[in-house]
Amino acid sequence: MVTLQDKFRGCIMGAHIGSAMGAAVEGMLYPEIEAKYGLVEDFLPYQHYGNGWDREPGTTEDGIERQKLMITAILEKQDRVNAEDVRQAWIDHANPNAGGLVSEPFEGVLLAMAKTGIPARDLGKYCDYAGLNSFSRACHAIGLINAGNVSTVKEDILEVGQLYQTSNSRGLKWACVTGVAIASATKPNATVDSVLGDIFDHCDPDIVVKELDRELKNTKKFSDIRDMRVYFDQVYSGIGIPYCFSYANEVVTKGVCIFQMVKGNTKDAVIAGVNMGRDTDCVAAVAAGITGALGGTASIPQKWIDQLEKATRLNPHTNSKRTMIESADGVLQALRTRLEREKAFAEKMLAL
Repeated sequence: MVTLQDKFRGCIMGAHIGSAMGAAVEGMLYPEIEAKYGLVEDFLPYQHYGNGWDREPGTTEDGIERQKLMITAILEKQDRVNAEDVRQAWIDHANPNAGGLVSEPFEGVLLAMAKTGIPARDLGKYCDYAGLNSFSRACHAIGLINAGNVSTVKEDILEVGQLYQTSNSRGLKWACVTGVAIASATKPNATVDSVLGDIFDHCDPDIVVKELDRELKNTKKFSDIRDMRVYFDQVYSGIGIPYCFSYANEVVTKGVCIFQMVKGNTKDAVIAGVNMGRDTDCVAAVAAGITGALGGTASIPQKWIDQLEKATRLNPHTNSKRTMIESADGVLQALRTRLEREKAFAEKMLAL
């Protein structure tokens, strides 16, 4: 049986490793990846944003930097967090040298706006791309602090996500999938089918469930990412618009279909997401984060963990140099603290 601690570690490691490995081939179509690298199964050096910074293999990117600040807010509060809590973490802990290096340019704008005193829940109103995966690929810690509770995680996704998008946006409806899946996967005796069932029961039936149901059925026959990606290339092929491959419906749908295919193997989820093509870092982060929350760390090679931690130590622009284990165990401790506080309150009230 996978312990709760190992589920938390699997989720954080899956997201970090998938994101860092996928970042090296982000934006490439799968034939380009195959022609240049064959099947990518390890970290590669890479640049981002054309800024001339040659990153150490295993360096994480903007989505994980976003996630690190959410984790910081949870560790400081030792509880579920709201948009204002995370906004304050931005102000207090965002690396001032990160803009254009490990964070998207729009995040620099949001940080500047956050410092003006605009209410945290209003910041997402200024996002030009309401369907983007900015939050859906980074909200893993919100799922973990709500471990086992698919109702409260949805509330928190729609609350904290207002830093990036409005609460009724398509992007946040898809972010609910990531959060619900992770909270569900941490339940005792969770299975792939039980996680998918919770997604179907608790996420938007029209915008989310219809698309997911169709693609889960269409991809159930695949056992190899090389077959799945050929299929998906006929489904999602937007070009010529800003962030054309980063819309949440595409990224999350691919991530969940990989989750169904790999049956709890976090390593396989990483490799599948990385070699999918298009928004590889985000797909791998979603797929491996959900899978890790179910299957834990057993399948993750130690050399991947060691290399990513080395890259984090060498990264001068990161928002946090915590190890993956420190982040995962810290969020688990915050969950335990919250549950003990709630238990004490319930016992006090029931004693009246």
